[in-house]
Amino acid sequence: MDIRTITDSYAVTPQITPEDLDAIKAAGFVAVINNRPDSEIPPEWQSDAMKIAVEGAGLAYVVNPVTHAGLNMDMVALQMATIDSAGGPVLAYCASGTRSSIVWSLGMAGKMPTEAIINATARAGYDLSGLAARIDGLAEG
Repeated sequence: MDIRTITDSYAVTPQITPEDLDAIKAAGFVAVINNRPDSEIPPEWQSDAMKIAVEGAGLAYVVNPVTHAGLNMDMVALQMATIDSAGGPVLAYCASGTRSSIVWSLGMAGKMPTEAIINATARAGYDLSGLAARIDGLAEG
């Protein structure tokens, strides 16, 4: 598991497994967002199986599958609503953590300066500088 902190309340990681959940809970996370579509992964890691495992570990679980081609503002809104209502730190996962970082970045448009958003993800190892214009447009919009 490779948890990368974006903010005090949000971190991302590549695919998790049920065996990771004790460590995730011990790290203080209260909710998990699955940004990975079931079509990308074997049945034992698909959303229904992970829901049982995550909730069984005492964590909240939200499914918000994101593809680069299908990313839309409803997905961004769900991600941000989950973070805002979690009552503690949220861990989001996908294949590498990139999509989870992108969704957060778009959701932060207008809430913090674009440069700060890009820097937060860069510190976590995700170069999203190519999204700056889109973030700026959302902030203005």
